[in-house]
Amino acid sequence: MIEAVLWDVDDTIFDFTGSERTGLLRHLEAEGLPAGEAALARWHRITETARRDLAAGRLTYDEYRRARVRTFVDRPLSDIDADAWHDRYEALFEAAWSAFPDAAPALDALPYRQGILSNSTTVHQERRLTALGLRHHFEVLLCSDRLGCAKPDPQAFLAACAALESPPVRVAYVGDKLDVDAEGARSAGLHAVWLDRAGTAAPTPAGIHRIPALTGLSALLAAC
Repeated sequence: MIEAVLWDVDDTIFDFTGSERTGLLRHLEAEGLPAGEAALARWHRITETARRDLAAGRLTYDEYRRARVRTFVDRPLSDIDADAWHDRYEALFEAAWSAFPDAAPALDALPYRQGILSNSTTVHQERRLTALGLRHHFEVLLCSDRLGCAKPDPQAFLAACAALESPPVRVAYVGDKLDVDAEGARSAGLHAVWLDRAGTAAPTPAGIHRIPALTGLSALLAAC
């Protein structure tokens, strides 16, 4: 029987991809740079490379921000100029923040204790969830920057279960990534719920529940 639910944030509760797209396109237009699909794809490739270096400890967070700005604009920038460029982007990204329409109703409907386990930073997720009016739903908010480990490491999931004072077998984890979220949660002994909003063609692995939207979550957890 489920007694607690842990959540991913980005692209599960918070529409990170849609918000980022809107903010980045507005920023590129304001900077007088090409603002099309090619530019968006290039930014995402650069971000993924820099994010791997950040996760591996090869970059600090400030260095991560500067690295993706310098690579994207493809010219030397001082730390001050790179920081300013990124700050202008983040202001427009933040102005575009939005939760998925099904997030608040799903959170309201669940009769369980709830928490967050995210591979982002604590400061970012505190700000986002507070801005979206959803922070009050969660008893605990754990992020990889303070845990010292990150999903899909089972230790990250087990630490979150311990924070909720619930054994993994009675905890469900809801996230949008099959490998990082669902398979990671399953490996740690939690009930794994893969939120596949995109409706991918990939088969559902054994031991993982798959839902296309959060509207079906309450019924699914009640049956676990």
